[in-house]
Amino acid sequence: MSKPTIRQIVLDTETTGLNPQEGHRVIEIGCVELLNRRLSGRHFHVYINPEREIDAGAVEVHGITNEFLADKPVFSSIVDDFINFIRDAELVIHNAPFDVGFLNHEFGLLNNGAGVVESYSSVFDTLTFARKKHPGQRNSLDALCKRYGIDNSHRDLHGALLDAEILADVYLLMTGGQASLLDEEIPSDEEGGGESVIVRLPSDRPRLKVIQCDAEEVAEHQRRLAAIEKAGGVCLWKN
Repeated sequence: MSKPTIRQIVLDTETTGLNPQEGHRVIEIGCVELLNRRLSGRHFHVYINPEREIDAGAVEVHGITNEFLADKPVFSSIVDDFINFIRDAELVIHNAPFDVGFLNHEFGLLNNGAGVVESYSSVFDTLTFARKKHPGQRNSLDALCKRYGIDNSHRDLHGALLDAEILADVYLLMTGGQASLLDEEIPSDEEGGGESVIVRLPSDRPRLKVIQCDAEEVAEHQRRLAAIEKAGGVCLWKN
């Protein structure tokens, strides 16, 4: 019986400001899909007309202007497509309360019983996870990129889709390292120094050849394990 497919959506948003309770709105949503911890190639990306002005400080962060959004769709016209994309998946978000809070505020403005994000998806907060894994250290997305050797030099400004793609790499490394034999990870040092990057191999790469041990090799392996134990060593392979 085949294992069920694990579907995750790595999500990021950009907004007009910091607090939805002050009337700030979502202006960009970027999502990338993971199937069984591998990028599927599917994504959801949309710019949204917030029907209000963007704070100057927010523009400095993401570079999205009022003029650029003037002809973009409003949230109510994209919400169905968004819900269909995230439905029944686990959302992977860095500082999830921020993005989920904004999205739930947008749902509430619709007055159509759309509910909340958690009605459609579970949520995994990578910031909470990172703080537990790396206590006392900086755990911003940029800091995690440096720690795990992920090249984000092309990230001059924040953008929802770009940040979602970067977060997907961070999430996969932070929660288990190499996600697939089709991904090769070049290891980095503890602080993420050096020129380490993740190189994704093409999907049509030939299958790796598996060479089985013969009976003589298995017997020699068992003799070596026995010798390790006899010498007083701890033989983890026999536990």
